[in-house]
Amino acid sequence: MKLSYQERDGIVILEPKGKILGGPDATTLKDQLQSLIDAGKTKVIIDLAEVDYMNSTGLGILISTLTTLKRAQGELKLANVTDKIQSLLTITKLVTVFDDFESVDEAVAAFSR
Repeated sequence: MKLSYQERDGIVILEPKGKILGGPDATTLKDQLQSLIDAGKTKVIIDLAEVDYMNSTGLGILISTLTTLKRAQGELKLANVTDKIQSLLTITKLVTVFDDFESVDEAVAAFSR
């Protein structure tokens, strides 16, 4: 997995690309997230448009990210959730845990509600 990010209106948009499977991916995402929280950035969107596959460990990474942000009084939103990942969230009933949006723009707008 490759991970890049951009910032818009004080909201960080994480852009993972490839597969989210755990191992080094988990470390990369956790380290990036901790750096953002340390810098006071607690509004985060994960743009899943370029994620081709995610296993249960990948789901654990998302849950961990959500938990870490909530502890820091932050929020996490998902954007561009692919059909495969949406199906995984539905099967595991995590669809009720995450706020997901069809686009990054919609997710950004949801922070101002």
